[in-house]
Amino acid sequence: MLLWVFLFVILTLSSGSHCSLPPSLPLRTRRYADAIFTNSYRKVLGQLSARKLLQDIMSRQHGERNQEQGARVRLGRQVDGVWAEQKQMALESVVVALLQKHSRNSQG
Repeated sequence: MLLWVFLFVILTLSSGSHCSLPPSLPLRTRRYADAIFTNSYRKVLGQLSARKLLQDIMSRQHGERNQEQGARVRLGRQVDGVWAEQKQMALESVVVALLQKHSRNSQG
């Protein structure tokens, strides 16, 4: 362990001439510009992904509404069909009952 510490100190002291100096101004400016670009790029990507997510949610909701409306229309048609069948059956039974009553009256 002491050997590693000794080697680390020697390497630090030998390379200390350019580590202790502050980076040059153009390098700082480039890094600052890169940081600004990176932050702006991340914001734009975040906005794009948020917009895409919102559009996906809206299209799903719109699709669900269309499906609900379609289901309501189909259900309405089915109910109408059942109602029409029931009316027809009721009318048929009334007609049959009237015919039976009429035939009984004419025979009796």
